[in-house]
Amino acid sequence: MIDTHCHVDRYINPQQIAQEAENQGVTTIAVTTLPEFFEQSFSLFRSYKRVRLALGLHPLEASSHIAVQRQKFIQLLPKTSYIGEIGLDFSPAGRATMEKQIESFRFVLNQVRDRPRFITIHSRNAEAKVFELLKEYKIPIVAFHWYSGSLRLIEKIVGAGYYFSVNPAMIISKKGQNIIAQIPKERVLTETDGPYVKIGNEPARPRDVQVVISFLSSLWKINQPEATQQIYTNFNNILDPIRRNWGK
Repeated sequence: MIDTHCHVDRYINPQQIAQEAENQGVTTIAVTTLPEFFEQSFSLFRSYKRVRLALGLHPLEASSHIAVQRQKFIQLLPKTSYIGEIGLDFSPAGRATMEKQIESFRFVLNQVRDRPRFITIHSRNAEAKVFELLKEYKIPIVAFHWYSGSLRLIEKIVGAGYYFSVNPAMIISKKGQNIIAQIPKERVLTETDGPYVKIGNEPARPRDVQVVISFLSSLWKINQPEATQQIYTNFNNILDPIRRNWGK
């Protein structure tokens, strides 16, 4: 199983979560929200084969995207082929920093455009602008994390070769279900967005991508091992050019 978007460092017990993912065979992309958090987590997670640490500049942290954080981003970039969480957020929570977010997003896209990477994107209420900038900077492959935009834009995103990661919160909402139904199964990935997404009263853990796989198997009318294999194939289709470029 694969969790392409999980804030492992934001759990009360991050190493326990990392060890669980390792023991249960769940490949987990541990996203970060600022370069300083990537730096703090690097030694903590580097021994885990299943946990891949991603370098991020979260849009809702835009007020912290000062020169020192940008310099850290540049310095740390060679340490990972995983980028996230990055993007834009034009919801009420991010409206006051929209221009700063765009400036920072442009900075990140300019830094990562040189070679293939796994990039997980935040796009709440800013899906069209995110897509416009991805195309402007010729970013070849990204995964739209927890997409909540218009159904009309999905076709364009798919046409650009991009992916969507689906979490347990999406599968229980009508809007989320409608979005997932519009995405070709060849462009779907699984995520938890833990610990911010909950399963019952508990924060989702990487193993909880299983509930998403169960939903997808029903939607696609295939069994769960086939759905798991489809997600694995999709993920590896993203990683293949990255491996070739990074020699991994």
